[in-house]
Amino acid sequence: QVQLVESGGGLVQAGGSLRLSCAASGLTFFSAYAMGWFRQAPGKDREFVAAIDHSGGTTDYVDSVKGRFAISRDNAKKMVFLQMNSLKPEDTAVYYCARRTKATVSSDPDEYNYWGQGTQVTVSS
Repeated sequence: QVQLVESGGGLVQAGGSLRLSCAASGLTFFSAYAMGWFRQAPGKDREFVAAIDHSGGTTDYVDSVKGRFAISRDNAKKMVFLQMNSLKPEDTAVYYCARRTKATVSSDPDEYNYWGQGTQVTVSS
């Protein structure tokens, strides 16, 4: 059974930091596929945040988080991370980890076929 389990969310003040983790299980060839982070705020559509290719050599970010967030992965441990710094109230959302169907990065959620349950991030002003 495939599972992606996010952790590390919480309540933080503006300007603070959080590190999200995503642990994968039941996935064969974890290192063969790109991984991504998405988020969804109340009343809004799911939004691409960051993606990393199968090897960790290529990353992509939505403009609003560039310079503040960093995605990384540990293929040996089958984990993906999202380091979030200089957090803003507009970063408040449920954050989801997802596995893409290919090795290269993509911002299109339809290109991802496995999703976690999400972890809440709340940034207070």
